[in-house]
This record gives sequence, C-alpha cells and structure tokens, in this order.
Amino acid sequence: MGEPKRIPLLDVPPEAEPRVALLHDVPAGELLIHEIYLSVQGESTFAGLPCVFVRASVCDSRCKWCDTPHAFNQGERMPRAAVLDRALAFGVPLVEITGGEPLLQPDVLTLMTELADAGRTVLIETSGAHDVSAIDPRVHVIMDLKCPDSGESHRNRWPNLELLKPSDQLKFVIASRRDWDWTADVIRELRLDERFTCLVSCVFDRVTPVELVEWLLASGLHRVRMQLQMHKYIWDPKARGV
Repeated sequence: MGEPKRIPLLDVPPEAEPRVALLHDVPAGELLIHEIYLSVQGESTFAGLPCVFVRASVCDSRCKWCDTPHAFNQGERMPRAAVLDRALAFGVPLVEITGGEPLLQPDVLTLMTELADAGRTVLIETSGAHDVSAIDPRVHVIMDLKCPDSGESHRNRWPNLELLKPSDQLKFVIASRRDWDWTADVIRELRLDERFTCLVSCVFDRVTPVELVEWLLASGLHRVRMQLQMHKYIWDPKARGV
C-alpha cells in the first residue's frame, strides 16, 4: 500500500502544542507507547471479546472527564517492529490501538496495516480531531464526536464523517442533559444513525445509566446503542492496564 500519509503536528492548534512536545523527538520507525496489555474489550460492538490494547502516549485534547490522563506524559519509545511483535505474541485476534491520541504518531498507521496483514481485526479509538483518511480501510474506526461538556467540541473535525465507512462507529460520551440534547440533535440532523453505528455512554459518576436509558428511550432514536464502560464495572474504575 506504500508509505502512509504523514500526519503533521501542524494539525495541533497552538494552545495544544506543549501537550505534544514529547513526540517531536520520536524518529520514524518508533512509537511512544504507554502500555500494551491483554483484557476484554469494554466498549463498542466488540464489547466482551478478549482484546490486546496498544495504548499510545500523548494527547492534544484535554477532555474534562478524561479517564486516562496518565497517558499524557508517560511512555516508552519502542521500535514499531517491537510493538507489533508484542501485540501479536498474545495470540488474540482482536487488537485495539488507543491512547492518548494515536493518530498523533504517524507510525501508528503502518502498525495498523501490519497488524491487519497478520490477520488481526484492528480497532482504533480516536478523538475525531484528526484526519482519518490515511487509515487502512480494513481497520474499524471508533471515532468520538466530542460533546459540549467535554470542553473539546470545538475540535470536532466534521469532514471526517464523509471519510468513515459504514462499518465504523461513532461514540458520544454524555456528561449532562445538555450533552444528550446536543447528541440527539446532531444524530438527527446528520442522520448519523442511518450511516454508522452510534454509541452513547455516560461519564462515570456524572450521569447514571438509568438517566441515559430514559433519555434514549424518550428520544425515539431506536438505532442508537447505549453502552457501559464494562471494565469500570469489572475492576476498580481507576485501575490501569485493564
């Protein structure tokens, strides 16, 4: 498929530039990785399946409810080949690339292609703030549309919606009734539930599952799927590597 399109850090707004400083010295062929581990997939339509997680370090967003701030400035530089070998060594068919924001690191694109070439089903979770056009079409993109209470909705890259495949998934994280109303309006206006799988989940300790269920059922959005962050109910919500 040739070399992937490089994603310039110019895509990062000036106010977020200090957040990505750790990546400037990472050479081609290497990745800054926070952790690689085996667990069960806690979200998306793949929930419940054993899954290898490759968590890339660094994120240019600062969502107010972020549950992985430890990935902002901690990580180990690893050759991409070593990351690939670690992920394949688990012998598990499902692999997710997450973060942080994985699309800040261009070698993530090559890694995903190499995983797909090795026969893995590959997922990527991304904030929706970066161009998804260079992602291997075999990869399942799980893309956020940031709601207002995240503090990052101004970074939503709306043209990405025209680049996603019907097999890709949109995720809305709901922290308030305002977020729900915004989500419902966006889904209806753009007919997103007719084009993609739309997932809604509640911010842990901010909106209860009962509230979200009630809002969903009253909305008439019968194609929208509610999800819970399964790992937060199995383990301590603050546990890492799960």
